[in-house]
Formats: sequence, C-alpha cells, structure tokens
Amino acid sequence: MRRHVWAPAALLGLIAAVLALVLAMTGSTGGSSEDKSSGGPTGPARDDPALGWGFTHTQFSADSGTPDAVARARKLLAGQSVPQDQAIMGWGAGNPEPSPGVYDFADLDRRIAFIRSTGSTPVITLCCAPDWMKGGKPGADHTDWSLKSFESAPLPTHYQDFADLSATVARRYPDVRHFVVWNEFKGFFDDTSQRWNYEGYTQLYNLVHDELKKVNKDNRVGGPYLVMDSYAPADTQFASELKGPWGSVDRRVLDAFTYWNKHKKGADFVAVDGAGFTRDNQALPDPFAALDKFTDVGRWLREHTDGLPLWWTEYYVEPEDSGWSEQRRVAAQAAAMIAIARGGATTAFYWSPQQTSGPCPGCLWKPTQLADGGAALPMYGLVSRFAKEFPPDTRYETVESTADDIPGSGIRVLASAKSVLVVNTLDRAVQARVDGRAVPLAAYEVRWLDR
Repeated sequence: MRRHVWAPAALLGLIAAVLALVLAMTGSTGGSSEDKSSGGPTGPARDDPALGWGFTHTQFSADSGTPDAVARARKLLAGQSVPQDQAIMGWGAGNPEPSPGVYDFADLDRRIAFIRSTGSTPVITLCCAPDWMKGGKPGADHTDWSLKSFESAPLPTHYQDFADLSATVARRYPDVRHFVVWNEFKGFFDDTSQRWNYEGYTQLYNLVHDELKKVNKDNRVGGPYLVMDSYAPADTQFASELKGPWGSVDRRVLDAFTYWNKHKKGADFVAVDGAGFTRDNQALPDPFAALDKFTDVGRWLREHTDGLPLWWTEYYVEPEDSGWSEQRRVAAQAAAMIAIARGGATTAFYWSPQQTSGPCPGCLWKPTQLADGGAALPMYGLVSRFAKEFPPDTRYETVESTADDIPGSGIRVLASAKSVLVVNTLDRAVQARVDGRAVPLAAYEVRWLDR
C-alpha cells in the first residue's frame, strides 16, 4: 500500500549506535550458518493465536539511534508489553538469503533482540523474497530495492525455496510462535486478467504452513494478509455483497479470500489489512462513520472462517493530505480500534510511521535518532492503554451514551466490566452522559473512565 516505507538495511546500519551490544546478545550472523539466535524473555501467552493490540516496526525504529534514546524507548515499551511485528526483508531488515544457502540475519537479529529486550511477544511477517527467488541475480550486491522488484512474488519454481527460508527463520528464533505468510498479496495481481492470482498465493501459503509446522507444531500460522479495498457506493464495477454506507469491498478481494479459505492447509488465525477510506481516498459518509467498515468486514470474516481469531495486520483511518491535528488523529485511531474490536478482532497492529528528525505525526514515540528521543507520544498512550484495558479475552458490555440532547451523537464508546473508552468525534466540545455519569468532552477528546 502507498503508506508503506522500506529501504536497504544499510541505511539503518549507519545509525545503529547500540549495534555492538545487540549483536553480542544475538550472536554472529552471515555465511551459510543456520545457528539459532539466542533466546530471551518474551511476552505472556506467546502460544495463543490471539495477541491483543500492538504495532509493526518499519524502516526506522526504536532499536537504533542515540544510546540514551534507544534505552528510553526500550524502557517505555517494557512498561506495557504489546506484541511487535517485523518483516524478514524490508522495513528495516536486509536480504536474509542473498544467495541460495547463504544467510545474513544481522538486521533481523537486531530487531528480534530488541523486541525480546522489552519483554514483548514477537511476530514475524514472512515477506519479502530474496532476488534470486524472483528471477534476479544472487548475491548481496545484487539486491534490488526498487519498488517493482521488492514487491515481486517468488516465482512458482521457488515457492519451496521461500518455504525453506521461512523454516530457517523459525528455527533461528525458536521463541517466536506467530508467523504471517506474505504481505498484501504483493506480486500476485494478474494485470492481464485483472484479478488476484490467489491460486499461486495459496500454493505458497500451504508450503510455508507445512514447513513451519514441521519446525514446531505449536507455531501459529496465518494469512492471507489481503487488503480489504473498497469503492464508493456509486462505483459498481467491482461491487460485492460486503457493503455499507462506507462503500463496497472489491469483489476480486473477496474472491481471493474465498479461494484461500477453501483451499488452505490450515490456519491458526486470519490476517487482513485495510483502510476506512476508499481506494480513491474518500471517507464515506464522513471520516468517523467510515470506520464502521472495520466492524462490517470483521464480522463477515469471522462468519466465513467459523470464528478463527481475526488479526488486522494494518489499519488506516486518515486519508492522504488530511491536514488533521494530532488530537483528531488520535481520536480517529481510537474510534477505529473500537470498530475493529466490535468486529470481533482480537489482534491488531498499528503500522508505526517513523521519521528520524522533526515532527512525527502519528508516531508512537519521539524519534530515537534524536538525543531527547524515545519518549512516548500521544498515539503510544492510546495503543498501550487500549492493550492494557482490552486484552484478547475481554467481554465487552453495552453502556448508554448521549452527547448534548441527541442520543449517540458524535460519541463512540467501548466498555468492559472495568473500563470505558469514550471518544468525541466532533470538532466541538460536548456535554456527554456516559454509563450514568456526566462527562464533559473537549473537541476530539479521548477519555478513559473506570467502572
């Protein structure tokens, strides 16, 4: 998706001030060795297919930067353990197998070691593929990081090679139990027939699934990581049964999901991603009401998979060039998380935007490349508090809410037996009444209440 950021891992190496310490923790990498990276403490319930609310590491993350800032971020993340996801190639990780049988796990070792050091549950996304599996040249010097190359799928003749690489990764990190197969069907769209090559993806998925289960039968494997794209209600070219005021999910996506769901060898969870807005950047009927899409899609997925645990590996609420304030951005994220929870999801990963300097809209912490970096930003406060108050086994309860004298106007609420999350989706202050008490709310305010 257009929101993704990746780059050669060499860029990260330039700023990894703590690299020597981390490598000492993880052991030497490179060459043809498959030596396992040393284990470490990981988060609770690591075998459970439902993990709760966390985030994904991208190109620049808290594992690199100034030593004090990295330490500050590590302490922050250790304070409230949330699951953390990392891809095997791209998004901060270099080519893991630049030539057949020759591995370089230095970057992935560093990321997994950092996750371990926070006591969090690590998740690995098995994407993307080395160049030689895609028809390119072998060798570290021939890694092509261009978008076209990076987003190519392995050739069918190399599906088993990718499955073998996935197994190597699983053996290297024996404490990692959760694996997502591929990312957004990258490279699997057939331009000629204008549909997804879901047969090819499912073949790849099944091979990877079997190899991971051979490594450890308790490994948790899921997919298909499809983007639940939608079109405006007036656009009927690819309309489907899954629709609402927010639009209609692309039927080609549902076709792909249906095929995978029918022909998969097995799955411990279902993983998808998507945005509240349409493919042409419309949030319908308005930016907050558009978030009902997450609820509708989630319920459809749960119904069609006999209740398998549902993951949103990415979720987006803010159209491009929105001009939103951080307060509005956090309110929209909170409303989206409420919608995702109502749709039955028990795991969701915030795709963490990263910068190395200056303001960082939507970031979880202040960039660790800055001397004073690593401190929590408002979005981290939301994600970590949500994870704490609404773990996967939460039983949600219904509470009454009003804003001014109009029932339900502008207020989104999620409640458990102990906590209530209240979001004002309006750009003005309101006098609300929630769960039997008066709650004055500023414009776009997010408020937590104890019960």
